[in-house]
Amino acid sequence: MPHEEIDGVPIWYEEHGDLAGPPLVALHGGILTFEGSFGEVLPWLTERRRVIGVELQGHGHTPDTGRAMSIERFGDDVAELIERVAGGGPVDVWGFSLGALTATSVALRHPARVGRLVLAASNIRPDGYHPEITAPEQDDPRLPTVGEFAAWQADYEAVAPKPADFFPFLERLQPVVHDFAGWTADEIRSIAAPTFLVVGDRDFIRLDHAAEMLHLFPDCRLAVLPATRHTEVMQRTAELRALVGPFLA
Repeated sequence: MPHEEIDGVPIWYEEHGDLAGPPLVALHGGILTFEGSFGEVLPWLTERRRVIGVELQGHGHTPDTGRAMSIERFGDDVAELIERVAGGGPVDVWGFSLGALTATSVALRHPARVGRLVLAASNIRPDGYHPEITAPEQDDPRLPTVGEFAAWQADYEAVAPKPADFFPFLERLQPVVHDFAGWTADEIRSIAAPTFLVVGDRDFIRLDHAAEMLHLFPDCRLAVLPATRHTEVMQRTAELRALVGPFLA
């Protein structure tokens, strides 16, 4: 499968849909694969578009080379991949969770690469999470279920270069999100790309934080999906097609 060697990491990607259509870069959630995040929405996304699914360092087919990881480095990797694979852009970018943080980093650090921005289940600062999410000893219905976590582990082990590294990689990845300081209001106000925010009403993300994001992004829309947890946002196929489809079109 295709990959690009970027800063010492062979970044794996796959392409779907109409390769002559407008490109969209799809960025998965933390410890997930591209297929695990976008499999439900891929059939309609690819009807008239070229979808470039990327797997970040240590995720899915892309190995963890031991390089230090950060949201900024993930974003720089994606920006370089856009340069090499999609002619430099601008391209539309859709990120879910960790992928949405990465997409935001691309929009900030490489604005010429981004056309439209879809941020699903994302925040801009650590205080955007419900407090219970950062206290794992607490039992909160927003957290992933045992079955969901087992499915993510199985997906990883099915395609990863080193399937036994799931838990060591998870340990290395956690500080990337948990210790991320986020962005200032002025940084978010500087993003020119039209932006669509999607969160669940039972998400990790506080709804008042999502409302704050709506007002900070200069050209922004917000959709709140009913009866939807963080892990379920990308499974709401009909709702996402009805809401995000016209925005991307």
